[in-house]
Amino acid sequence: MKAMNNIIEKAKDRHSRIVLCEGEDRRVLHAAFEVQTRGIASIILVGNRANIQEAADAADIPLDDFDVIDPDVSPLTDDLAEHYFLLRQKKGITREQALIETRKPINFANLMVAKGMAEGSVAGATHTTKDVVRSAIQIIGLDKKSTIVSSFFLMMLCQPFHTLKGGLIFSDCGLVIDPTDEELANIALAAARSAENLLMVEPKIAMLSFSTSGSAQHESVSKVVRASQLVKQQAPNIAIDEDVQLDAAIVADVAKKKLPNSNVKGQSNVLIFPNLEAGNIGYKLAERIGGAVAIGPLLQGLAKPANDLSRGCSNDDIVNVIAVTVMQNELALTDSNRVKGSP
Repeated sequence: MKAMNNIIEKAKDRHSRIVLCEGEDRRVLHAAFEVQTRGIASIILVGNRANIQEAADAADIPLDDFDVIDPDVSPLTDDLAEHYFLLRQKKGITREQALIETRKPINFANLMVAKGMAEGSVAGATHTTKDVVRSAIQIIGLDKKSTIVSSFFLMMLCQPFHTLKGGLIFSDCGLVIDPTDEELANIALAAARSAENLLMVEPKIAMLSFSTSGSAQHESVSKVVRASQLVKQQAPNIAIDEDVQLDAAIVADVAKKKLPNSNVKGQSNVLIFPNLEAGNIGYKLAERIGGAVAIGPLLQGLAKPANDLSRGCSNDDIVNVIAVTVMQNELALTDSNRVKGSP
């Protein structure tokens, strides 16, 4: 888990505030305690204070070191509700409705992120992915480089039997069902930024297909090729292989035979799947049969970090996602500064 350990160590230097809206869940409380104890981030717990206290007592977790905010009584609620109203008034929401929505912990947490009161949010231990993503999109919104919000898995290959070791980005394996050419290109570019930020490597993209360099003819192959060309137009210096099969993407000897002119040469660290069906199956095969550790699904394309958890997540899963969220804020700040500095 060297790549994940690097992320955690770098997160410690950021002194970030991460807000969690599921403090009544024992796993979340244990993870929050570990994160603060290890200095990975400062945790803000949002929710009903009495319920959080009861859960903390049952889990033997002291709340003294946490900032616990109850939206029903917090002095922040009215200001955040006004911000929510301004964001959603064109959708017909009233101030009264905005106040009701703001008192929901998941919305309150994302409003804190949107207003700069926290650097990121993590939810999903008890909320559905649909709820997590909808709240993030409505309140935090998309970054200026993205047209969609997509997801990725950080796949860790760290067992002695793994011939390929280290971290890989798999995208999109959890959100966009059947991306268009433009959406697939956007997913690839976002995943490349995720690789650069989290794995701290030069991204090398493989646009996966059942074809390698035109070995098969089909519209699904053509879509992958068109998306690859869009990526090249927007990032001409990036290493990318169009319509490449998985073996040629990650095995150098196979790449020499199947794709002698490869830009990636069988050393891909960003694997872009043509659709959600392939991506979901692919990451689960790598995890369940290949023994990889899958961290995610993590969200990309948002203006500020907000991440989803599996409802079956463990304490360690939550700790890892919080650390990733801290590092994603670094990427969001970098992208924001680039936009401000552009002509």
